[in-house]
Amino acid sequence: MNTTKAATILTLVGLAVCLTVSGAWARADKTTYPVVFAHGMLGFDQFLGIDYFGSDYGVFVGDPCDRFLETSCNRNIDRNQQAYATDVNPFQSSEYRGLELADDIEGYLATVGANGVNIIGHSQGGVDARKAARLLYDRMGHRVVHALISISSPHRGSSVSKNVLENGEDGFNAFVSFLAGGVASSLFYVEQGDYFASMKAFYYDDWDPEDGEITGCKAFNATYPVNSDHVKYYGSLITADQGGLGPVLLFLGLLAPLDIDGDGWCGATDSEGNLLDCQGDGVAGDGDGDFEDGDDDGLVGINSQQMGYRLTYTEGGWFKKSGFSEDKAMGYVANLNAPNETQSTSYSSVLPYDHVDVCGLGVIPYLIGDSFDETRFYADLIDFIADKE
Repeated sequence: MNTTKAATILTLVGLAVCLTVSGAWARADKTTYPVVFAHGMLGFDQFLGIDYFGSDYGVFVGDPCDRFLETSCNRNIDRNQQAYATDVNPFQSSEYRGLELADDIEGYLATVGANGVNIIGHSQGGVDARKAARLLYDRMGHRVVHALISISSPHRGSSVSKNVLENGEDGFNAFVSFLAGGVASSLFYVEQGDYFASMKAFYYDDWDPEDGEITGCKAFNATYPVNSDHVKYYGSLITADQGGLGPVLLFLGLLAPLDIDGDGWCGATDSEGNLLDCQGDGVAGDGDGDFEDGDDDGLVGINSQQMGYRLTYTEGGWFKKSGFSEDKAMGYVANLNAPNETQSTSYSSVLPYDHVDVCGLGVIPYLIGDSFDETRFYADLIDFIADKE
């Protein structure tokens, strides 16, 4: 090989390494404030070695490689990144869970000596976080939550809640039997009151106006709105499965129908400007009549998920950097009870995954993974949050 050819090859190799390091393998920037992960309904921090916010092979996505020869960690984040997975009641309303989340975060802040956090909330966790942010603001006298990112969160309800509530005690008994038949029996002891409180929380309107208790997403959104005093930056990620549900949701589908008409908008509002549940399915807006068009992630429709900015995720490769950006064309949802038609129906920036794909459950945890790279995804999200602090 002549000198010129060898030099050319070395230059190309060096360029490839440089592009790779600056792209797919680059570490995320460290956030100024710790990142707190808030789990959804039926969630946990860790169980039997499985992290709710983990990879398919048991790695907590917020665990930096900060110990000598550590291998079970996320190499995509800064070695000094602070992250914490919270643990609240797996079945309760967001009023209840939001209080628990605020208490948990306050204790964590005291432990690490920080005065602020960023929150990534999946499903109900993204809703709980709005109450937690307000409580922390009230308690500490300043804005504590700097960025709040919700993933697959039912800000305007889920029609699954109606299907479950209509089954009443029969549905509750079937669910308890379902849990008792699997490993979840050792993790959850479900009180009937907790179960129904959690389901009522994700019916858009007040489920029972005669019971003396105001429940539902519409009332919760009015009490804990998008508010810059409580949170500096609001963003949301929208999921809608385009192929088929994973095994976890297929099992849950035995208890309640998971086909959702999730991309509708009717425009009708009440006297306060809140969207109506025009279809009577427990969700703000109205469906388009097609239950099979990939407009939901199995549990939540795309018309329920946007809060603040809708975020776009670009998956990377060897010479392509992955990362997040704002989908400016979708605008900003400031009034959670009144998104516009585009925000309720557009498939723009929707992630093609089901409701739990982003939780590291894979096909069979530890054995068969899926195509979703949790460690890279959450590292990119942490990097995005660092820019927004």
